[in-house]
Amino acid sequence: MKILAWLLSLLLCFTLCLGYNVSYDSRSLIINGQRKLLISAAIHYPRSVPAMWPGLVQTAKEGGVDVIETYVFWNGHEPSPGNYYFGGRYDLVKFAKIVEDAGMYLILRIGPFVAAEWYFGGVPVWLHYVPDTVFRTDNEPFKYHMQKFTTFIVNLMKQEKLFAPQGGPIILAQIENEYGYYEKDYGEGGKKYAQWSASMAVAQNIGVPWIMCQQFDAPESVINTCNSFYCDQFTPIFPNKPKIWTENWPGWFKTFGARNPHRPAEDIAFSVARFFQKGGSVQNYYMYHGGTNFGRTSGGPFITTSYDYEAPIDEYGLPRLPKWAHLKQLHLAIKLCEHALLNSEPTHVSLGPSEEADVFTNSSGACAAFISNTDDKNDKTVVFRNVSYHLPAWSVSILPDCKTVVFNTAKVASQTSVVEMASENKGLKGLKWEVFVEKAGIWGEADFVKTGFVDHINTTKFTTDYLWYTTSIFVDENEAFLKKGSSPVLLIESKGHALHAFVNDELQDSASGNGTHPPFTLKSPISLKAGKNEIALLSMTVGLQNAGSFYEWVGAGLTSVKIKGFNNGTIDLSAHNWTYKIGVQGEHLGLYKKDGSSNVTWVSTPDPPKKQPLTWYKAIVDPPPGDEPIGLDMIDMGKGLAWLNGEEIGRYWPRKSPTHGCVQECNYRGKFDPDKCNTGCGEPTQRWYHVPRSWFKPSGNVLVIFEEKGGDPLKIEFSRRKISGACAHAAVDYPSVDLESWREENGTNKSISTINLKCPENTRISTVKFASFGNPTGSCGSYTKGDCHDPNSTSVVEKICLNQNKCAIELAEEKFSRGLCPSVTKKLAVEVVCG
Repeated sequence: MKILAWLLSLLLCFTLCLGYNVSYDSRSLIINGQRKLLISAAIHYPRSVPAMWPGLVQTAKEGGVDVIETYVFWNGHEPSPGNYYFGGRYDLVKFAKIVEDAGMYLILRIGPFVAAEWYFGGVPVWLHYVPDTVFRTDNEPFKYHMQKFTTFIVNLMKQEKLFAPQGGPIILAQIENEYGYYEKDYGEGGKKYAQWSASMAVAQNIGVPWIMCQQFDAPESVINTCNSFYCDQFTPIFPNKPKIWTENWPGWFKTFGARNPHRPAEDIAFSVARFFQKGGSVQNYYMYHGGTNFGRTSGGPFITTSYDYEAPIDEYGLPRLPKWAHLKQLHLAIKLCEHALLNSEPTHVSLGPSEEADVFTNSSGACAAFISNTDDKNDKTVVFRNVSYHLPAWSVSILPDCKTVVFNTAKVASQTSVVEMASENKGLKGLKWEVFVEKAGIWGEADFVKTGFVDHINTTKFTTDYLWYTTSIFVDENEAFLKKGSSPVLLIESKGHALHAFVNDELQDSASGNGTHPPFTLKSPISLKAGKNEIALLSMTVGLQNAGSFYEWVGAGLTSVKIKGFNNGTIDLSAHNWTYKIGVQGEHLGLYKKDGSSNVTWVSTPDPPKKQPLTWYKAIVDPPPGDEPIGLDMIDMGKGLAWLNGEEIGRYWPRKSPTHGCVQECNYRGKFDPDKCNTGCGEPTQRWYHVPRSWFKPSGNVLVIFEEKGGDPLKIEFSRRKISGACAHAAVDYPSVDLESWREENGTNKSISTINLKCPENTRISTVKFASFGNPTGSCGSYTKGDCHDPNSTSVVEKICLNQNKCAIELAEEKFSRGLCPSVTKKLAVEVVCG
């Protein structure tokens, strides 16, 4: 036995030491001589925390995913020239090894420009200030630093034996990112840069293929790939390349002050099924877990701290149901077709004006078919191989044996989780608070004085969000507005992003861009007194530009300041002497750090001031009970930054979205765009801010808030993200095949449609809130009975599900009222409470 164990371990070591070969042909990637159909999930390591990584990777694997994909974040890893950082959330090697330990592959998108709604597109801000540097063109300083960092990452991965030929998980690497959109704007330098990028990457000799996404003139040495909501019509430039989809967007990002976008699970599944139907072989969800833009890492400007992206795994690490489960079933169905898909040329069959089938058969007798209906309004019935099939509008049916429909993209049988942010109902009242209030304007010594305005970003170099512009004005006692009690009007124009205006230490007004166009104006009455008046304008960035041609040159800050209403008309202060100060005092003193608290005198109080601008609040807090993920509820605060135990929670800003442009119910049929299915009109774009559980200690946690405008800190609350219930609905004619055992059962493991409900571990179904067998309408949380309803519905469901952690309800008419509404296709809708 010892000899056998030794031989087995020797064989394992021999395999790992040799690694495995990754190549490709026109059909797919080929790993160790075997064609592979791959489902990939984007999870960005800095947008979560190391304690979450194993769970995120495992949840992706359970969702039918083979590959994890991530960008490499240059500005996180090289915060200053030649100084590298790979700790904490930036521990790339640890993340890669977690993927490896899970038995999954890794796609490493080195970039190192990434866009990604990440500040400065992932490029270090300091690089913009290296003389003669122009980003992303045939520019020697940029190419030098880009190649240096790319080589550093490649060598690190080689050192850790993380590339496939070394036995590691990395099977693909990416250079550059979506450059094809902008190349023409850089002229001949753009073309040269794109070709140089590919050559530089290939010369790294990593042993796996390189990809370039949305690169419309990519050389033959790399694989060009597609990014879009739909990539079924994409064709690689060269016929010997496989069809790869690097970014399928299952949702969209949010910006402060905007609505909440959603992409229905049915449409995502449709897009994926169509991609594989039309010859695709690698598909990546961007994002599968979006996570959080902790600290000041968001791009934009105005990208929210949340980067949830309405991804299959939500910002807090919970599977988003039904999206996650519906896509899991899709992945299982596609995988049943893998051998036929990758080892045969498809036969296209037209079944109608918008109906078609693609059939894959090979010499071994395997046969798989995808039947689609691209009509975005009408269901269709088609005849395929002498069998009639019903196709809902905008859907694809998958038949792994060319006979049995095991999955239809429009038929969501998976449950919907009812998720709530459960308040502790006490906020932070009763705590001992410490407060430090800053003075508006210059603190300490001024940084410099200049006639006119400087650019905000060029001045701060993003070491802070804040820049003070200050000046003074003398008001003669004979000014009419002093005698009449009227107010002069402050007129400000700014390139962005946001602004607070103070006069004589009093906040007068605030203004900001609208999220898409940072330039804005402020027009506000102000209070002036006779004599000298101090004007202090706090300019703020809210995430740096992350993409676009010559994006690094986009500025921010004031361009004009005037005061209207004087006896002699309007006074233009733009050409005055302005005194500048970079940052705010508490940030400079590190009040959010453990060792920074002693740098000022805090005022202790059980009743901290409300509506007080430029205020630092500190409190010692205990972690919320339980093990659910945690969000910080900031709805009653104004705008600012938050930290826990020195960790950067990020920017908070409960800015409300417009009151129009939302939908009551989203129609998944037809092509999606980010404005199609908005919700949240009139509500704060982001109310809760993710605070990872791993950041809490058992006690003595230091919460620090810097409030710019003024809010009520006693109403700040920690909320637990909790699954409080579940919904499901399915029709009697929904396919219900056990996909995991379908192949072994040779297609015979079919049963009548079934609804499955499950509560979180250690909870049970305590109440059946709604149940109707018949033709109920509505969606989770708003189901209503139709004109066909079995009055026994609730009792039937209660008998099966009550006090169970999970239950399965068959949609068999014998379980309900026989002969009910004979002309109606029955369905069952259920909502339960978990407790």
